[in-house]
Amino acid sequence: MTEHRDVLSVASLGGGHGLHQTLLAAREIAGAQLGDGCSPETCRVNAIVTVADDGGSSGRLRRELSIVPPGDLRMAMAALTPPTEEGAVWKKVLQHRFGGNGAMAGHAVGNLMIAGMTEASDDIQLALDTVGSWTDSTGRVLPVALQPLDIEAEVAGLDDDFRVLRAVRGQVAVATTPGSVRRVRLIPEEPAANPAAIDAIMSADVVTIGPGSWFSSVIPHLLVPEIVEALRNTPAKVVVILNLSPEQGETPGFTTERHIHVFNQHAPELKVDYFLADSNIQLSPGERSYLERAAEGAGAAITFADMCERDEENQCTNRHDPEKLAAAITSLLRGN
Repeated sequence: MTEHRDVLSVASLGGGHGLHQTLLAAREIAGAQLGDGCSPETCRVNAIVTVADDGGSSGRLRRELSIVPPGDLRMAMAALTPPTEEGAVWKKVLQHRFGGNGAMAGHAVGNLMIAGMTEASDDIQLALDTVGSWTDSTGRVLPVALQPLDIEAEVAGLDDDFRVLRAVRGQVAVATTPGSVRRVRLIPEEPAANPAAIDAIMSADVVTIGPGSWFSSVIPHLLVPEIVEALRNTPAKVVVILNLSPEQGETPGFTTERHIHVFNQHAPELKVDYFLADSNIQLSPGERSYLERAAEGAGAAITFADMCERDEENQCTNRHDPEKLAAAITSLLRGN
């Protein structure tokens, strides 16, 4: 950590609900140094967000306006609204979806705000920074690339012969395929990164990757060469947050070890500091040993902590608890 800073700087890579929970944790980490929480004036949190969504409201706006899909960006913006009464109103507004059966049905208000500002300014980053100023955001939302991207996956199990691999294109198609995803690539390949995202990684004290849909929210960041280069060179601690359970559709039946192997497969030259797994996952001593070896493939240690959000019956849900996640990451930074 850089000692002269008053506040830890956190850069979080991901998308969707997984990134939303991580950003809530990142605010806890950044604000803890101050003792009075994370405010727009003091908080150093950057959300680096995937831009390959092609479904729902985002997909419609992407196709109609030829813009970066705004849905995952909106969810990150909602996570960074301040913990005030006005912030709660903005969060509700950003996430609100129109009902009915007309042209507006299904669109999120935040998506339309981002799309409108993007079309008016012809600058997605300026649009996000403007909306962030309106909502008094406690951080900054940065698309990983300044152009919309597509995901194409190699999928097995779509033919009688399981060895045959078929190409499946599009985030929704990849997330819902009945086959088994083997690897993914971006179209266009090796896209240029958002310069602001590079700056955020290089100036961070800690960088988080994940959790989330592994093939459509996490791995795509590793397919942007400039992002991987920044992750290799940043002085920050790089922490990969593993999913609590396999994603239905994308990674059914995946073990924690398989998630790490897939991560390493897509970025074989990337070295990270930690893989962070939930301690509620039942593992034998042999399975823990395999996990340690898999993590070593990325030059990392694997560590376990209780991170799951619990329901009314005290059962683990499929979401990370932001306070627990913040505590686990802070413990790593302190070397505990």
